Amino acid sequence: MSKAAVGGRATLAMVAAAAGVSTPTVSKVLHGRPDVAAATRMRVEQALADCGYVPPQKNQGRSRVHTVNLVCDDLLSPYTSELLRGVTKAANLQEVDVVVALLQDVAGSTPQTWTRRLRAAGHEGIIVAACELTDAQITALDRARVPLVAIDTLSLPSVEVATVGSTNATGGVDATEYLLGLGHRRIAFVGGPATSTCGQARLHGYLAAMSNARLPVDPDLVSNGLFITPTGLAEGQRLLELDDPPTAVIAGNDPIAIGVIEAARQRGLAVPADLSVVGFDDTYLAESSTPPLTTVRQPLQEMGAFAFRTLLRLRDGEPPAACHTELATQLVIRSSTAQPAARPQ
Repeated sequence: MSKAAVGGRATLAMVAAAAGVSTPTVSKVLHGRPDVAAATRMRVEQALADCGYVPPQKNQGRSRVHTVNLVCDDLLSPYTSELLRGVTKAANLQEVDVVVALLQDVAGSTPQTWTRRLRAAGHEGIIVAACELTDAQITALDRARVPLVAIDTLSLPSVEVATVGSTNATGGVDATEYLLGLGHRRIAFVGGPATSTCGQARLHGYLAAMSNARLPVDPDLVSNGLFITPTGLAEGQRLLELDDPPTAVIAGNDPIAIGVIEAARQRGLAVPADLSVVGFDDTYLAESSTPPLTTVRQPLQEMGAFAFRTLLRLRDGEPPAACHTELATQLVIRSSTAQPAARPQ
């Protein structure tokens, strides 16, 4: 148990004693002074995190502003926009502010520095959306008693974390079975990163549905890449150049699907007359694409709101309802899918 836990609010003297340095040295580290050796700085930062030190707040007479932090890897993606709407709507009901940070900015700091800044700014918890924190960062947050909830983790950390996602495997099954029902047999899958937990669940759903239909899966029809449109464009071009190209493609998310549709257009093929395409997420891209995209809807706003409510439970010392929670997906049928065209014998 930290000294702060035993004796109340940690002081500079307590941190200095824990780090084996003087109080002025701790003050220099807190103020970002350059005249502190790197090894000493790391020792002080660790002591600050272990003691749970929070600098005194200015304007103590004002009412406290409650704040949570949302960390993502792309502020402009449709996926992030939907999650952020869900988080902020739920936060507004509780009069809590939401501050957004980019993962690359977090990665530029040591775990101890990052957590100290969060505590100093009064942030009461972190929601991480579709990006990966290191075990060291998660451990530092835990030591500083900063609650953490992860949405659509790219990989499962070895440290226990409350996570929120959707029924990704079921979504993969639903998309594949729908295409099989239309008569497609050569169905390709263009997924996200091979390390992505949610992406792999979607792939497993596709493979399970193909297996249940007793159809072999051509390895040439399965690939991985980043969750971005250029992945769909590149893999779509590759698939359509095969001697026996697919009649349908399931994409790991909507941007990948948009890239596949563009690859078909560049080859003079029509969607869905020549190629059916299914996305995943049901962001605003799906309805605005040409043609409107059949996709598996993730309840992104609901996922964001649920993650926020889980964070409040953790902040208040209550356990989450479950270590991992999945919200239901739903297949949304639009105009990018149809029965396969008859091929010449």
